[in-house]
Amino acid sequence: MFSRCNLITGGAFALLALVGAHGAWAQEVKMNLFKIITVKDEIVIGLSAEELKSLGGNDASAVAHALAQKGDLTVWQYNVHRGANGELQQAPTAKIGLLANSSLRVEPYTTPYTVLPHP
Repeated sequence: MFSRCNLITGGAFALLALVGAHGAWAQEVKMNLFKIITVKDEIVIGLSAEELKSLGGNDASAVAHALAQKGDLTVWQYNVHRGANGELQQAPTAKIGLLANSSLRVEPYTTPYTVLPHP
């Protein structure tokens, strides 16, 4: 049987684990999605606020400007997948290179799905 001390210790541990999990959830990285329209197709990419800041802005024009100036960018491509719970999610699928000469337009992209951060 469980002693009173073991029950209190176990309850305290469970409470700390729950609070720690909630804290990690609250610090989730918000991803900004953009649609890149190329000569051949359209792809969706995700950038964190930190990555956008390093490009010199926080919107689609910053991405387009950085791509034009640098000539290429390495980013994460996003696609819709089913999560472990069966819910549809916008998730990173591959790290890709974008070339300025094949990209025609960069647009903000919205999705009704949960957006997962990239690694």
